[in-house]
Amino acid sequence: MMSLLSSMRALAVRQPTGEALRCLHLTAVTDAARKGTREKARKKKVKVEVKKVGFIPHNQRDKKINVKRADKHVDDSWKQVSKDDVYVGRYYRWPVYTVAEAIQCHRETHHPSMYNVPNAPLNVEIELNMQGEKATRFVDNFQRMAMIPHKFDHGEDRKIIVFTKGNEEVQAARDAGASLVGGIELIKDITSGELLLTDYQYIIAHPNILAELVALRGLMKRKFPNPKSETLGANLAEMIVKFSNGISYSASKDEYQQNFGLITASVGTLDMDAKHLEENISYLLRDVNTARPKRDGHFITRVLLKSAPSSEQLKIDPFVYVSEFYDKNAAKVKRDAEAVEETETKQATAVAN
Repeated sequence: MMSLLSSMRALAVRQPTGEALRCLHLTAVTDAARKGTREKARKKKVKVEVKKVGFIPHNQRDKKINVKRADKHVDDSWKQVSKDDVYVGRYYRWPVYTVAEAIQCHRETHHPSMYNVPNAPLNVEIELNMQGEKATRFVDNFQRMAMIPHKFDHGEDRKIIVFTKGNEEVQAARDAGASLVGGIELIKDITSGELLLTDYQYIIAHPNILAELVALRGLMKRKFPNPKSETLGANLAEMIVKFSNGISYSASKDEYQQNFGLITASVGTLDMDAKHLEENISYLLRDVNTARPKRDGHFITRVLLKSAPSSEQLKIDPFVYVSEFYDKNAAKVKRDAEAVEETETKQATAVAN
């Protein structure tokens, strides 16, 4: 009853000619006024966007400060070189070892009299300058497979499926070590659901079956064979060996420093021949250097050799194996070679169709 009375407004007016009173109901007028006021109040409200920030210590949370982070690119060229074997490391340059010296140092720390892990994996940390051609652009994160001359147990289960036509190509793929090789029948089994592509880590194809393989593009998505990822080509044996024995690595930018990238990969074990390990490192660095942007300056900034469980990290000179600065002539030769390879792939596909 109270709500009904509160929602109604009335005004009593005395008639000039008589005693009777007439009520004027103003409910509609007051509601309209309320509605306009509420709409104005809603328009005044502004959504506050909450910006996520990193962890701030409790004694600094009330202060408006900018969190300054240390530059991850280590430049110690301004420091002096130590003339003694015993010195405070932060005041002098990092010592630069050859690959053979670094491997020998790790072997000594992993000797049975110390860590007792003579077959420990040898890991490489490659620091990159991800700055692009322009100051506001950066190299995207990338993932590649580097072919190495000396294989080792990488501890991964790599299943490779190969699509091709022709008895010679099928036999060559099987001899190279492919997990499954087939042609049109294999495509039919996948489309019918009898075979799952998710059971295989890598998909390789010959250009002669590319027209029929288009039917599986929706299922393969990013794994669809293409020359850029080196999963489409005429030399099936070489591609299979590369993806079964090669080094899989990925370069990722830092969350807070976009121009800093890091690659961590294993190149073998300490019980392998030192020359074999050095050749694997050389092939890896060359493969990483193919992703460098078209600009002056360093792309690979620092390379460290590590071997768990030791925390020791030894710096090596990567420019013994790759060029230090951007070479326009070499880049042009590379682009021409890629164009020729792409043309040959298109011609082979056209002949197959």
